[in-house]
Amino acid sequence: MPAEPPALARVRHAIDRVDDALLLLLAARLRLARRAAQCKRSAGLPLRDPAREARVRARADAFAGRIGLPAATARRAIALAIDDACRVQGLTPDLDQGREAGATRIIAATMHNTISSETHARVLRLLPPPARWATLLRACPPALQRQLLERAMTRVLAAPLASGALAFLQGRYLGIEVTDLALRWVVTLDGERLRAVEQPAQACVRGTATDLLLLAGRLEDADTLFFQRRLVLTGDTELGLTARNLLERLPWEQVPLGLRIALNRGARLAQAARDAHREGAGNGASA
Repeated sequence: MPAEPPALARVRHAIDRVDDALLLLLAARLRLARRAAQCKRSAGLPLRDPAREARVRARADAFAGRIGLPAATARRAIALAIDDACRVQGLTPDLDQGREAGATRIIAATMHNTISSETHARVLRLLPPPARWATLLRACPPALQRQLLERAMTRVLAAPLASGALAFLQGRYLGIEVTDLALRWVVTLDGERLRAVEQPAQACVRGTATDLLLLAGRLEDADTLFFQRRLVLTGDTELGLTARNLLERLPWEQVPLGLRIALNRGARLAQAARDAHREGAGNGASA
């Protein structure tokens, strides 16, 4: 058998890490499903909620369309997740429910919170904090990390890139460090393209994954985060401040709607999970 090309080996290694992440997320979902069953029993609610399952499928169908995932793939994944949730709750999975294309086009209804704030916090503490993802993310090849970062920056910063507002990055190197994930990238403007490169950073913005996500999702402003030292700027102050001011003026309405929704919801979930973990640590609970 011929030797495996290095490029193929790197891609397969990255695929293995993505598979690990999928399994980790499925395990976390099962733990949440067990907690949901406990909450339903405590509230005297039926364990099976067809309306909720329909909303889950509808959300998945809509989100898959926004991120370019084939609808059939999303439906199979959600069907598997719902079937597993039924099993851990002691229910018999409905193997036919929700498989047809029309079933996932039900308009999602507004969800109501039926559990107490303390129960909600306990559920959030089941989500692994960012630091526990660090080893898994570091296993992702640096070249793939840079490629994904470039794609994300190109989408989020499409408007300022087109208007020339990023010209200050031409030939300059700005570092982004995610402290709790042990990730660090250096970005620059190469012609008309944003690139992640292997160069020493002239300035660096450093913060936790949650705080950087709060900034990206427009739930916190840069001034507050820097004033509270939740974000730290080092190196070339002029370069760093220019980048920060650009983020403050970023035309949020020109960011693709699906990306805005994902950033906002992701930031809210990350903030709520961090608050729950901190509360649990303060009460002596395991995070």
